[in-house]
Amino acid sequence: MKFVTTALAALACAGTASAFTPNAAFLPKTTSRFNTAMNANVLKLSDPMSEILYKTDVFIFDCDGVIWRGDSLIDGIPETLEKLRAMGKKMFFVTNNSTKSRAGYKKKFDSLGLDIPAEEIFSSSFAAAAYMEQTKFKETGKKVYIIGEVGICEELDLIDVPWIGGPQDADKQPDMGPGGKLDHDEDVGAVIVGFDRTVNYYKIQYAQLCINENENCEFIATNTDAVTHLTDAQEWAGNGSMVGAIKGCTGQEPTVVGKPSPLMIDYLCTKLGLERSRICMVGDRLDTDVLFGTDNGLQSLLVLSGVTSEEKLLSPENTITPDYYADTINDFFLEAPAKVES
Repeated sequence: MKFVTTALAALACAGTASAFTPNAAFLPKTTSRFNTAMNANVLKLSDPMSEILYKTDVFIFDCDGVIWRGDSLIDGIPETLEKLRAMGKKMFFVTNNSTKSRAGYKKKFDSLGLDIPAEEIFSSSFAAAAYMEQTKFKETGKKVYIIGEVGICEELDLIDVPWIGGPQDADKQPDMGPGGKLDHDEDVGAVIVGFDRTVNYYKIQYAQLCINENENCEFIATNTDAVTHLTDAQEWAGNGSMVGAIKGCTGQEPTVVGKPSPLMIDYLCTKLGLERSRICMVGDRLDTDVLFGTDNGLQSLLVLSGVTSEEKLLSPENTITPDYYADTINDFFLEAPAKVES
């Protein structure tokens, strides 16, 4: 797959009031919270102050599995974020979930009692729109076909890029009787695939027609996450399943704009003058969050409060390793065990 490498120009503030631009399986079990996972060459956080906090000026937090699960806030998160702010740490919240726009995520933070400034929030729906702006898609006079939800639609509206599909096609069915066909818009110049809880055969067929038959039609994915947190009860199939369907019928690889694409970190470092070595990416996924950190020169911390288990992390098959791992971000303020003098 292709990842976006630059998108700085895309992150200019849109001219509306609602837009904002962000200024191992065989290891013995242990009950110790400060276990060192030597076999996997990954250390469990044991002295947060020296291992992470002193070395970090900026924290980038994934949301699902780190701050919340589904619509449930993880215990202790508000107090931890407050302590980090009191230490002068900058924070940004980056989610691969494209179902909401930045404004939509601001509302979710508010509903969970988290007072997070709008400019600290990034979503992959925003990244998709930013990429369209950076590539000057509007100047082509073409439109976008969306497999996805309202978040992508709202972000495209903010930059005046015309779109079709999305929630509007939720209940549509193609004519598959004798001689049946699905007519598609030949003016579609890009297909954006984001997480879609009403994905159907109509949308898949429409997208493949645009990509396969419209000249130079680009295939863009907000992310390729295998699973996601719709609820706190179980894992659910993620956007990787939707993207995989379109890859399968087009033979094309998408341009990926969400994590681990460097689009957002390029913006933060350039716009705000941040030093990559002083940034720590915190997430619950190895193939997106941790990879986003390791591929972009950041520190990385994996938390076990989301989709990745300690067994998976420490498995000999795992090739993606964070600098440290912890149960939750609340471990930043756990006291390390006292050293016993010999």
